[in-house]
Amino acid sequence: MSPRLFKHTHPYKPFLLSEATRLIVGTLPPPRFTTGGLKPQDVDFCYGSCNGQLWPILDRIFDLDLKYETTQEAVEQRKQFLTEHKIGVCDIVESAEREKIDASDLGMQNVVLRDLVGYLKKYPNIKTLLFTGGNSKNGPEYFFRRQLKEYGLKLKVVSNEVPRIHHLELSFTTNRDQKTRTVKTVSLTAPSGAANRAVGSLQAYKDLKSKNPDFNTVDFRVMQYSEFF
Repeated sequence: MSPRLFKHTHPYKPFLLSEATRLIVGTLPPPRFTTGGLKPQDVDFCYGSCNGQLWPILDRIFDLDLKYETTQEAVEQRKQFLTEHKIGVCDIVESAEREKIDASDLGMQNVVLRDLVGYLKKYPNIKTLLFTGGNSKNGPEYFFRRQLKEYGLKLKVVSNEVPRIHHLELSFTTNRDQKTRTVKTVSLTAPSGAANRAVGSLQAYKDLKSKNPDFNTVDFRVMQYSEFF
């Protein structure tokens, strides 16, 4: 590694893989989660950035009354919700290097991926992958597609409208028998402020906004995510 590159490692191990029926799949949390310089309203857990929108979206959908602070109580609230709903978290990037220390996916270099396909083979309860972003370069779906090529696998298009849906036919072994199951992938609109411009350009969003001027990009995500969570 060059001395001028920042080594951005994922601070959290995959959560709830063995019990999960759905997996949330992103890339990496902001660098401060690696270095430990959290902000007071950050939660020291997956998607805990105070700038992120995943937990506020889920909070609205499920009326969770979550705390947004760097406390163990806030962490346990999120773990309890995920456990009750059998939702795991397994971001696909284990580590990357950066010239600029920020949270940009495009800024990642020399990316090391987690073996998400291997996890799917090992844990047959997982039926759905919920990507927190699409197939743009260095996004979670982009990396997953790259990994599928190494396994000689491909995604089959189910719906090309946002959120894009694909199916993956996956072989796995259980009790020495070879079986096949279908894993659904859903590429959700990224729960980040950076994706707001993309949301604003969607015709579905424009139509809803024209009917209700108070409708915003978070409202759009709440509506989208509720179908899959």
